Amino acid sequence: MTFADHIIEFNKNIVFKGHLPKGIRIMNPFQDNPEIIGVMEQFYKKFYDDKALRRAIFGINPGRLGSGSTGVPFTDTKRMYDQCGITIKGFKTHEPSSVFIYDVIDAYGGVKKFYKKFYFTSVCPLGFTMEQPGGKEINYNYYDSTALTKAVYSFIVESIRTQLAWNLDKDICYVMGTGKNAAFFEALNKKEQFFKKIIPLEHPRFVMQYKAKTKDLYIDKYLSSLNGD
Repeated sequence: MTFADHIIEFNKNIVFKGHLPKGIRIMNPFQDNPEIIGVMEQFYKKFYDDKALRRAIFGINPGRLGSGSTGVPFTDTKRMYDQCGITIKGFKTHEPSSVFIYDVIDAYGGVKKFYKKFYFTSVCPLGFTMEQPGGKEINYNYYDSTALTKAVYSFIVESIRTQLAWNLDKDICYVMGTGKNAAFFEALNKKEQFFKKIIPLEHPRFVMQYKAKTKDLYIDKYLSSLNGD
């Protein structure tokens, strides 16, 4: 099986069977929107249909406007079309994190070069939403409540183990989010011994929301870390 085959099979079959805290809903883009499966398959067959060794870059969990809309982490519909050449009909999304990530990818040398070396995934492979008063749903992170973290802990461990059976570099991985996401993942890795070394990076959302004026400095930091400098 190629790297693409593994990812596609994983995504098509991923299901959370546990119980979530009250008010929290699971977000599974591959079940919520059947069209996303086709988009996801096109993307991975285009960029991952080989057996090359790649390094994993872990986000937090899928959000509604990125992976939740395309099936591919940190790729909104605009980047999916403009940068990856894959069209999604019927709706459009714009995610600031996707803007930053594709700036990094461009600086690295483009989508083909980048995706040959790296694989975006998430600590928790499915996302969550919380309903606010009035019915509006907002993104929710696996670490936003102790009850949710506990509910999905074994699901997280099992999902990472599944991905480690592919051709992933187990010497080094990257985790986005230098606060709670990195702390959780480092503690988890210490217990489970997934990777020899974890390199934390600022989360793209943090950069775009609070450090946009110095975005280029963070792009340089990403490049330096990804190139092993």
